[in-house]
Amino acid sequence: MYKYEIIIYRSEEDNSYIAEAPELAGCMADGESMLLALENIHTVMGEWIETAKLLGREIPVPKGKLAFA
Repeated sequence: MYKYEIIIYRSEEDNSYIAEAPELAGCMADGESMLLALENIHTVMGEWIETAKLLGREIPVPKGKLAFA
């Protein structure tokens, strides 16, 4: 399980849920439900990190949760 922030929102245009990991540039997934979008983003996050390693790119350290909002 990754410790990066995940944002999930509904896309009426696509009739699906979108999950983003903003700390990992361009890392997004979708799903027919929030749970499926969450499962898919974890898969994509793993692929993002593996690709970054293969390319020798820096992998951001997770920021953790905010102290305040």
